[in-house]
Amino acid sequence: MSDPAATPASAMRDTIDTSVPHSARIWNYWLGGKDNYPVDEKAGDAYTAVFPGIVTIARSSRAFLRRNIAYLVSEAGIRQFLDIGTGLPTAQNTHEVAQGLAPETRIVYVDKDPMVLAHARALLYSSSEGATAYIDADVTDPDRILEAAAGTLDLSRPTALVLSNILGHVPDGDRARAIVTRLMDALPSGSYLSINDGSRGIDPVFEQAQDAYNSSGAAPYILRTVEEMTRFFDGLELVDPGVVSVTQWRPEPGASTAEVVAEHGGLARKP
Repeated sequence: MSDPAATPASAMRDTIDTSVPHSARIWNYWLGGKDNYPVDEKAGDAYTAVFPGIVTIARSSRAFLRRNIAYLVSEAGIRQFLDIGTGLPTAQNTHEVAQGLAPETRIVYVDKDPMVLAHARALLYSSSEGATAYIDADVTDPDRILEAAAGTLDLSRPTALVLSNILGHVPDGDRARAIVTRLMDALPSGSYLSINDGSRGIDPVFEQAQDAYNSSGAAPYILRTVEEMTRFFDGLELVDPGVVSVTQWRPEPGASTAEVVAEHGGLARKP
């Protein structure tokens, strides 16, 4: 049997500019994934040379998402997920966690990057009882996302909207809040909003590293204060413990007290 991971990589190698680092591939590198190139490793290593804690942030972010999904499936009874800003597949992706607990769960992934979507379609397989679909769309086009998602999800039923490390790519805070509001307005009572993003006001070294990255010509990623992030949940019912460092959101039983990292997140229910 051929290696499915080789198919998208080899098919796209001639069209991807591997001389320029790519944020999704850098993040994949920090997570220990293999879907990256030497240029991405070099950029990732340059970032960690300034701020080694970025690897902890990346992995803590993934762990936060996993715990969110487990809560949503096991405790909130959610069986539909709209995950915007998929990123490159690694371990414990949304559908793997959700369908591992409830095989009938349906998931729609959204990303605008053709490389990400090609990898996702090749590597992310749904359970036979549920469904997994992929939409080529930008977070800044919520109407298109909702229209396409309705082909797989029943948006009259409670749905979890997942925005993991994506709102930082919308520099204007008012526009970012308007996008979240539009998406949540389309979902019924009993739906949930999960957000996590890099935070400002926690670690000045992280902020310096990110500001340097943003000024390099790469697509910028904006850090926000905890107060700014909390505003995304206006009108919703935050699940305890609220908007906190991702390491401290419902840690695994028996886990030692984790350090605060400059990545915050929360989960909230639509009343």
